[in-house]
Amino acid sequence: MGVRNQSTVTEFLFSGLTDQPELQLPLFFLFLGIYIVTVVGNLSMISIIGLSPQLHIPMYYFLSSLSSLDFCYSSVIVPQMLVGFLSRDKVISYFGCMTQFFLFCMLAVSEFYLLAVMAYDRYVAICSPLLYNVIMSPRVCSLLVAAVFSVGFTLSMVYEVFLLQLDFCGSNIITHYYCDIIPLMKVSCSSTYIDELLIFVIGGFNMVATSLTIIISYVFILSSILHIQSKEGRSKAFSTCGSHLTAVLIFYGSLMSMYLKPAASSSATQEKVTSVFYTIVIPMLNPLIYSLRNKEVQNALMKLLRRKTSS
Repeated sequence: MGVRNQSTVTEFLFSGLTDQPELQLPLFFLFLGIYIVTVVGNLSMISIIGLSPQLHIPMYYFLSSLSSLDFCYSSVIVPQMLVGFLSRDKVISYFGCMTQFFLFCMLAVSEFYLLAVMAYDRYVAICSPLLYNVIMSPRVCSLLVAAVFSVGFTLSMVYEVFLLQLDFCGSNIITHYYCDIIPLMKVSCSSTYIDELLIFVIGGFNMVATSLTIIISYVFILSSILHIQSKEGRSKAFSTCGSHLTAVLIFYGSLMSMYLKPAASSSATQEKVTSVFYTIVIPMLNPLIYSLRNKEVQNALMKLLRRKTSS
């Protein structure tokens, strides 16, 4: 790993998770295992929902979209990371780095808004069950998912445009395992004031707007659940909401601790540990959370397995 003295950096070098050679191979197998579980879990969730007519309702349409997001989200980061464990120089081109950041940012922002849409879906299902099929029609669900990805794409383009304005003329070593905006700002030789402001303003808006939607939805949901007379009905309502709330708390908690603070206030080690959680662990956990806590998904899986064995 070295330092470029030319005016324009054409490639970057990752420092990786650790610089200890004896840990490279164990970490490779650890994260390969996590990635395999992530891919199998999310693709299985998409397949189960697609092949089970009883799951063709808005809640599972959004869950299938979340699994697609998590699969892509993890695939943008982990393969490059795995290659880094096996190579001496963890190199990525300037263009590849900017592309990786754009895709990562688009998918992360989209997940914020998709989780908010899922909270709204639960609000309508529990608070207005008689109007649920009218309010959450297939057309509305498709428009909501399209809006989620449109917002993710648009806001990521804003970040990308300003990131491309930065000059990189000194060190080309990124103290991270993928191209994220904060480590990139630290190796830039130009002012990063606008980029830091964008992180705080746009990132803060994303988190506040979506978290408020989720909080307000769940205030009404909790109020409605407490008025349900049947113990079984309350248990079912809590079950469907519990999985979503678990996913929300893990995702929001890790991202807030990473981005809603000054870029200079966190150490490289702290950034890496936090990043591992929301880029690698959460995409693996989401399908497990929703499948292990959801009896409808479990029943659908059992029906598919019985159909497969009997055919």
